[in-house]
Amino acid sequence: MKLPWLTTVLDQSGPILSVHLDTTRTDPSAAAELEARWAKMRSQLRSEGAPSQLLAEIEERVLSPSSLGGRHGRSIFATDTQILVDRVLPAPPLRESAHRGEFPQLLPLLQLIPFAVSQLLIVVDRAGADLHLRSSENPSISHGPNGLGDDSTVEGGHDVLHKASVGGGPQHGWRADNFEARVEDSWERNADVVAGTVEKLLREHQVDMVMLSGDVRAIGLLRDALGRETRDRLIEVQGGSRGVALDRGPFRDELNRATHEFITARQQKLAARFRESQARDGASVGGAAEVAQALARGQVEELVFVSGNEPAGIEELLRAALATDAAISALEEDKLGLPDWIGGLLRWRDGSPPSNSIGSMSGDLRRE
Repeated sequence: MKLPWLTTVLDQSGPILSVHLDTTRTDPSAAAELEARWAKMRSQLRSEGAPSQLLAEIEERVLSPSSLGGRHGRSIFATDTQILVDRVLPAPPLRESAHRGEFPQLLPLLQLIPFAVSQLLIVVDRAGADLHLRSSENPSISHGPNGLGDDSTVEGGHDVLHKASVGGGPQHGWRADNFEARVEDSWERNADVVAGTVEKLLREHQVDMVMLSGDVRAIGLLRDALGRETRDRLIEVQGGSRGVALDRGPFRDELNRATHEFITARQQKLAARFRESQARDGASVGGAAEVAQALARGQVEELVFVSGNEPAGIEELLRAALATDAAISALEEDKLGLPDWIGGLLRWRDGSPPSNSIGSMSGDLRRE
């Protein structure tokens, strides 16, 4: 994953303040627990020299309920005079932390990369569609504004929608056939309008996952109207209806299930891609020292690490990756046997690349 929005943090000279906090409010006691945990962080940051005015601004943000339901977190980066980045996270950090120092503390945020899935949800009927965007700026589909403005609702404008009787009684012959043809034509034209908006949004936004729900007949018509590339990306989710809250139990569960399956599949693809790179001499490296050498040459295309098992010096490696415009990915489990639980996919191979055979680097005593 590319993270250009973090360059604002890296470009600042220290001190930089970093806060990573579980802001879940799933029961009445959660708010009080959050206030207590934040009070300890605030006291620590104050002792490290953070200005009171800045801490008060951060406190207002982290203690205010977010639009995101369920378990979630928040990461904030700031100088002593301004907040640089404030992100509501789709999952709580693995470890809460507060830090003020020369460099930002990036790891608690980047450990959550597997859960950073941007999604477009299309809920369609025969008149149009409701569109919902989940992105890093808006990590909830079912709560809060979705950032799509006028594109959040699409009405096809063709309103002959129901195959009903004409003139109050059953119709026969050409009149009934003609009316039904007009209805079918309205459905198809409305699907074309929705498809046009969907294709535009996918061009404008980097969306990982495209989900489709709603009326069965409208789903089929929209599939036919979309381009092949978009059609191949569609993931159907049962139970959606236009104008109905997305956070109701059964449909919310279906959205969560589809998202979990997508994340699992993406993790498997990442692991497979790294394994394939190992078959190509010099296409990847493994181990902290080897990765550091490749980063110093600007050679790393994508840094891969295992969340919760990072090597010493991981913060420096993460900063080096971001500074050289490398993507960063995290694995929830060590599916590769990576030495030091870190590796890198390379942009190019030179005459003397660092050792890249994972099998030859299994001498890490912690892994024996």
